Amino acid sequence: MNIRSISSLVLGCLLLSPHFAQAAETATLNQTSTSWVMTSIVFVMIMFIPGLALFYGGMLRSKNVLSICTQFFAFAGIIGLMWITHIYSMIVDTTGMQEGTFNLASFVGGFDKAFMHGVTDQSLMGDIPEYVTSVFGMTFAMITPAIVVGGYAERMKFSAMVIFVILWTTIVYAPMAHMVWGGVGSAMHNWGVLDFAGGTAVHINSGIAALVGAMIIGRRKDWKTQNIAPHNLVYTFIGAGLLWAGWFGFNVGSALAANASAGLIMMNTQVAACAGIVGWMIIEKVLDRHTTSLGLASGAIAGLVGITPAAAYVGVFGAAAIGLITGMVCFYAVTRLKNVLNIDDSLDVFALHGIGGMVGGILTGIFASPSLGGNIAGLDFGTQFIAQVIGIIVTVVYSAVCTWGIFKVIELTVGLRVSHEEEEKGLDLSDHNERAYN
Repeated sequence: MNIRSISSLVLGCLLLSPHFAQAAETATLNQTSTSWVMTSIVFVMIMFIPGLALFYGGMLRSKNVLSICTQFFAFAGIIGLMWITHIYSMIVDTTGMQEGTFNLASFVGGFDKAFMHGVTDQSLMGDIPEYVTSVFGMTFAMITPAIVVGGYAERMKFSAMVIFVILWTTIVYAPMAHMVWGGVGSAMHNWGVLDFAGGTAVHINSGIAALVGAMIIGRRKDWKTQNIAPHNLVYTFIGAGLLWAGWFGFNVGSALAANASAGLIMMNTQVAACAGIVGWMIIEKVLDRHTTSLGLASGAIAGLVGITPAAAYVGVFGAAAIGLITGMVCFYAVTRLKNVLNIDDSLDVFALHGIGGMVGGILTGIFASPSLGGNIAGLDFGTQFIAQVIGIIVTVVYSAVCTWGIFKVIELTVGLRVSHEEEEKGLDLSDHNERAYN
């Protein structure tokens, strides 16, 4: 059994192929794998809060650092409850799915498991308790919209944020997660797309949503007119380190087993992060004549984003190439493309996650070939390239259209943006009546 077969059984990170439903009655609990997935849950939560919160918070101005932390805790609470009511079911329900058949069930699950119907302490997904795999999937659902809000940080109402995360997680994230990880008969499976741990559903999806949000909400009032440099790069550095560590839970945990495949995924994740740093460092030194701490931290994140879809499918040197290339391309996107687009993506979400996810997705289809050290036997470069492009295009179009619609609904109802006076005062005070520093 090759790596692709294994990953199709474990469903990447959300785990849920018909194979598991069939095996649930006969499988026995694997304590080692269960312990590893439980540990991975902790890693991803640390990656989310405080990792991403510090990474983002350090890049904001001091008057807005608490706002991003507050949003993340709010998101965690809201999505955790939404998960048990309907999101979990929308992702994992496989009713009506068939190999090679496209129908509504290929794109979104139903509600057979709404309110955790049929899930008990005896339910297994493969050889792991379903409650454990469910919580693991929940952490992915929490962090993805949190990545999005970095695109329009420092100017969106907290109330609008809350409405956004409810609608976006339901309308955009849940169907995308089902398409990618829904197993046999799901859209991405039928197209032959390789995405192990969320290059499409998490990174491209969040990057596109951040770009659309930044376009609709508009630029910060003092963008390019005043100094809006990061207020605490030490926070950002610490956050990047926590993200790096947490990514092992994100990628390696998606193997849903403590086995040789998990070992390969861990090695690839580590190597890609290192290569992303080196790639960014080289191109930054050549083009800008200096090396920055923010650049090195961003390079690590770029490498990690790039390897996410490929982690189980490529060899070690393929992982190094993916990290190196993604780091260089993301540097260009952050420092050059952003100016060309002239869009105030506050924390470069599109450049790092959107572009990084696209690059990683394309390179997965190349370096997964056994001729380049990969594990996908019989891979045809042309066919796989088309499949990866299809996956990217579907993600971009679906995320962009639905996100635009969600923002327009919010804009026409409660409104999106704080007032100029509130923006000048900072969201910490205007939205939350708190200061980070006294």
